[in-house]
Amino acid sequence: MSEERIGFIGMGLMGVPMSTRLVAAGYDVRVWNRTPHNAAPAVDAGATLAPSVAGLVADSDIVMICVSDTAAVEQVVFTDHGIAASGAEGMVLVDFSSIDPADTRRFAKQLHARCGTTWVDAPVSGGVQGARDGTLAIMAGGSARDVDRLRPILEHLSRQVTHMGNVGCGQTTKICNQMIVTSNVLTIAETVALAERAGVDARKIPEALEGGFADSRPLQLAGRRMAARDFDEVHWHVRTLLKDLLMALKLGGDVDGDIPMTKLAAKLMDAHGSRGNLENDPCTLIEMYATGDGDGI
Repeated sequence: MSEERIGFIGMGLMGVPMSTRLVAAGYDVRVWNRTPHNAAPAVDAGATLAPSVAGLVADSDIVMICVSDTAAVEQVVFTDHGIAASGAEGMVLVDFSSIDPADTRRFAKQLHARCGTTWVDAPVSGGVQGARDGTLAIMAGGSARDVDRLRPILEHLSRQVTHMGNVGCGQTTKICNQMIVTSNVLTIAETVALAERAGVDARKIPEALEGGFADSRPLQLAGRRMAARDFDEVHWHVRTLLKDLLMALKLGGDVDGDIPMTKLAAKLMDAHGSRGNLENDPCTLIEMYATGDGDGI
């Protein structure tokens, strides 16, 4: 068993399989979630349920966070009984969440000033299945020393860890990732709907395009589910993709970047979410195109 003690905050769609993989790898893992019952699968797998964030931090060498957005990260780190109140020099905070790069840099500076804990932003790509299989792509921002310290741990969660630069660079890379993914998923939904209207069995589209230039993991995973109208199991949320697209628009404005495709993607995703789909899987985008609700947006 590794000597590094790990605390993991956030037992959502990604946090549960990631933390259970670390338990299976032999790490001493403590978990905490705002709603404790969501941590039950990790506890059943061998993790210890911490009574509080402060209790988790006190018994951890590395603290990992995987929560919904920038505000949630700020709350868990900087509230009166948050990570900053109990952190110490030599501890590393690893944020797997997808949040704003500028806020990440600000948080990292504040955390280090308060308690000496360093920050690595390490957003992931690969979805719930990647978290279950340990095949996530991790894009890391922080010091090379901290990232190298984390590599033996992260190898149990990922197929690759790429050090992108200083704190905040991981989050910027994740925004780039989401720009590509979301535009891809929207186009897949449009394609499946068009194939159906034109009399083609859309269930065969992923098979027909496999290995060609149009192939992608989203096509093979989401395309099949869209064609089958199989979206009862939520693998990710519309609200998450919309949140990331809005961060992309902000980043584009900050650096004077022209991102017209992302602007359109954000408009389409917002329209779909506003119809009661924010908590649904993005595979439900097929319904917008199949019914014609996306026309004229």
